[in-house]
Amino acid sequence: MHLEELKKAGLSENEAKVYLAALELGETSVYRLAKKSGVKRTTTYLAVENLKEKGLMSEYMRDNVTVCYAENPKKLTAHLEERKNALEKIMPELLAFTNLIDKKPKIRYFEGRDAYREVFSDVLRYPDNEMLGTFNEKFWDWENYFTSYFMPKRKEKKIWARILFQDSETLRSIAHEAEKHFFQSRLVPSEKFNIQIEMVVYGKDKVGYVSYEEEMAIIIESYKIHNTQKSFFEVIWDSVK
Repeated sequence: MHLEELKKAGLSENEAKVYLAALELGETSVYRLAKKSGVKRTTTYLAVENLKEKGLMSEYMRDNVTVCYAENPKKLTAHLEERKNALEKIMPELLAFTNLIDKKPKIRYFEGRDAYREVFSDVLRYPDNEMLGTFNEKFWDWENYFTSYFMPKRKEKKIWARILFQDSETLRSIAHEAEKHFFQSRLVPSEKFNIQIEMVVYGKDKVGYVSYEEEMAIIIESYKIHNTQKSFFEVIWDSVK
C-alpha cells in the first residue's frame, strides 16, 4: 500500500507514514515507529492517537511499556464508508446552504467617467428581450453614446425598450420619434418624477443604476430586485400617457 493512496483514503501524510511503519513492524513502540517512519516522536504520538480514533491502530500496556500495532487494512474501507454515510446524512443541509448562497444578489460596482457604459453594454448581451428604463434630460445623450451607438445596437439586437422620461422639451421631441428607434416612451411630470439617477431593468434578473454626476454605476443580479423594480415601473407606466 503506497503513501499517496493512503492520503487519498483520508489519512494525513504523517498518519500514512506511521501506519505503514506499524504494518511492517507489527507490535512495536512509539520510539521504533518514529524511527521507522521518519516522523518526529512528538508528531508520531499525535499520529497514533488519530489512527486509533479511525480504528486503524490499537495499543496495550506490556511491562509498563505502551505497545502499538496496526489494525487490518480492511478497516480503511469501513472508515471510508463511515465518512460517506456521515456526508450523506448532512447532504440535504449542505445543499440548503448552497441554495441560500445562490439566491443572494450578485452586485457589480463600477467607477469612472465611463462607468455607465458597463451597464448598457450588459443590456446588449440580452438580444430579443425587453429593456425598461428611466431617464432624465441630463443623462439622455451623454457624449452622443445613445444616439450614435447604443440605440442602433439595441435595435440591431431586437431589444425592445419602454422608457419613462422626465418631462422636458428635449425629451418630448425624442418621445415623438420613439417607434423609429424601436421603443415606446411616456412622459412623467418633472415634479412627480424627480429622478437623479438612471435605472434599467433587463434580462431575466438584472437591474442597472447609473449616477452620471457621481460617475458610478451598479449592476445587480437578483430575481427579487428585478421583479420589484419592474412592478414599480409598470405602475408608473400605466398611470401616465
